[in-house]
Amino acid sequence: MAIQTVGIVGAGQMGSGIAHVFALAGYDVLLNDVNADSLSKGLDTIRRNLERQASRGKITEAERDAALARIRTTLTLAELGPTDLVIEAATERETVKQAIFDALLPHLKPETILTSNTSSISITRLASRTDRPEKFMGFHFMNPVPVMQLVELIRGIATDQPTYDALLEVVGRLGKTAASAEDFPAFIVNRILVPMINEAVYTLYEGVGNVRSIDEALKLGANHPMGPLELADFIGLDTCLAIMNVLYDGLADSKYRPCPLLTKYVEAGWLGRKTQRGFYDYRGETPVPTR
Repeated sequence: MAIQTVGIVGAGQMGSGIAHVFALAGYDVLLNDVNADSLSKGLDTIRRNLERQASRGKITEAERDAALARIRTTLTLAELGPTDLVIEAATERETVKQAIFDALLPHLKPETILTSNTSSISITRLASRTDRPEKFMGFHFMNPVPVMQLVELIRGIATDQPTYDALLEVVGRLGKTAASAEDFPAFIVNRILVPMINEAVYTLYEGVGNVRSIDEALKLGANHPMGPLELADFIGLDTCLAIMNVLYDGLADSKYRPCPLLTKYVEAGWLGRKTQRGFYDYRGETPVPTR
């Protein structure tokens, strides 16, 4: 299963980051999105991040230019059909992901490996809707992709060993480290991380501390580089809520009940950095707590 060409669905923060690291590792990348502006912004992000790496001496200017030359874009999903590996990095909604795979299937080569960058949704269930559940895996990158070293590899119940081995080799070529996870809600990282964030929101909701005191407590008391509420804003409060709902629905344990305050922020459209307001207000020069 030699992989040389990679199709990526979704040119947002995750998709553009994944395209960046694959192109830098020597893969030919075809980046797809339904929105031309998103594709343009994704390419601009990749260009800026590669430029930053070159200016800091982490890559050469020749490597920067070669990586950019390996990335093509398309608004037509079917054009990803001839690629060796497809990585779906669309929004964290199962119906959207299923629709993407349904549209892709008629155009794929028989040997193409399908993957999802989902942070929480069942790989087995997504795979079961395709014609190749044995060649389907979870391929979960951490944000920001060019910086974070971990990739979670999640096998569905039908995933075969050659598919796993092929993706393990890809992770090595990217210069990253793989953690193998079983296909249970939220896998490893988010199974541990997002309930911690949810508990921080409960701590805020119950008045135990305010936004600043909670974040300072975890940064200085547990040596975390970011406080949990600051991190929630970085991830996106809608994503945090979606993961908590997957955990709550999938494991039927009350300890995974999303905090009502998290739900309220999402209802308000205060989703964190991407909307300029979440647990902090980012519209000024410095972030200001909203509670």
